Amino acid sequence: MDTATYREHFSKTFFLAYPVVLSQLGHIMVSVFDSLMIGQIGTIPLAAASLGNSIFMIVMVFGLGVSYSLTPLIAGAEGRGNYTRISLLLLNGLVSNLLLGILLFVAGYFLSPYITLLNQPEDVVKLAIPYLNILFLSMVPLMLFQAFKQFAEGLSFTKQSMYIIIFANTVNIFLNYVLIWGKLGFPEMGMLGAAWATLISRVLMALMMGGWVLYARRFKVFRHFLRWRHLSFLHTYRIFKLGIPISGQMIFEMGAFSFSAIMIGWLGAKQLAAHQIAINVASVTYMMASGIAAAATIRVGNLKGLGKYSSMQKAGNISFAMGALFMLASGLLMVAGNTLIPILYIDDVEVIKIASTLLLFAALFQISDGVQVVGLGALRGLEDVRIPGLISLVAYWVIGLPVGYLLAFKLGFGVSGVWMGLVIGLSIAALLLFLRFKKLSNQLVTR
Repeated sequence: MDTATYREHFSKTFFLAYPVVLSQLGHIMVSVFDSLMIGQIGTIPLAAASLGNSIFMIVMVFGLGVSYSLTPLIAGAEGRGNYTRISLLLLNGLVSNLLLGILLFVAGYFLSPYITLLNQPEDVVKLAIPYLNILFLSMVPLMLFQAFKQFAEGLSFTKQSMYIIIFANTVNIFLNYVLIWGKLGFPEMGMLGAAWATLISRVLMALMMGGWVLYARRFKVFRHFLRWRHLSFLHTYRIFKLGIPISGQMIFEMGAFSFSAIMIGWLGAKQLAAHQIAINVASVTYMMASGIAAAATIRVGNLKGLGKYSSMQKAGNISFAMGALFMLASGLLMVAGNTLIPILYIDDVEVIKIASTLLLFAALFQISDGVQVVGLGALRGLEDVRIPGLISLVAYWVIGLPVGYLLAFKLGFGVSGVWMGLVIGLSIAALLLFLRFKKLSNQLVTR
């Protein structure tokens, strides 16, 4: 093994990854602060936020998956020096993302009343529906932001979105304080105030990221084709051809977590509130690991475009190692703080006790979660998305969720049983995705 070469790959991956890690942290911290502040209102609003966020995440990850297709396509085109294709991908990516954001909002708005069919506590559902509808509206600016962000990241510009997300997150926290409790002359809106704060912060994100990409001198060469006449069915098709399987894979994974929340809702509002705390914390580390995965996509896609397959494989392996080590540290922190973290969210003793136990399960699957998300990112760089989607389907829906249901409702483990199923599903996905990258990268190196 060439130690110097691996050290170089580590350095390049790290400096690509840390801004994306912080950006992803900013994304998820919106949900974290929403939950922290809503939890101060009471157990029922926190349970409603859990239900609403669980459903919204399915819609959001579908949109994010389509936007993620831009990064490997642009990274590969840059590796080949094809600036015309990058320009056309920017135009078609913007239009595709905008239309998809509008479609997801409309579909979500008209389908949200049907969550009454999920057999959740009535008072929880009553609060969740209007909260959810505002979140669905935020999909429109979020998808525009994602188009600009994934374009820039495909060209290895990752810091700017980090700054924008941090600023927008600060605005969101301030607006949460103002709108939830009715400060500075605004009406007291309760948990709906958190939803409006999220919408406003995402509009700011889209305006700021769009302004930078559309007016920065460094991107001038890519703006020549930003005309309606250059809309291309071929490029739109490529975006969706790669993006839909990515979305499918993400829905299989995030949908499993969302459906686990629905199952836990059958157990009661306190269990659902505890689940929201634990999954909120686990989402923070997952989103940060997905920043490493994004760097893996960029590095692997770019080196593949250059035809440097040995370096591509090493970059992927380094990304796996970084993801596993980061999540190991995260798991140790969860173990150390499992009794302290829930207190920050709520003062309900029973909810705190349940959440403390669930955080131990979250700590247990940290390494698996890190390896599987980096595996998805590395395979995305190879434009391999269909088999990873199938792996996610089997790991979560064929194995993880059925095992969780059996343990929770048939063997009497309750909410802990659901989380045991998640641990098993994530571990299987991690192993299979790592082996998939190893197989495909070895084939390219041998060729």
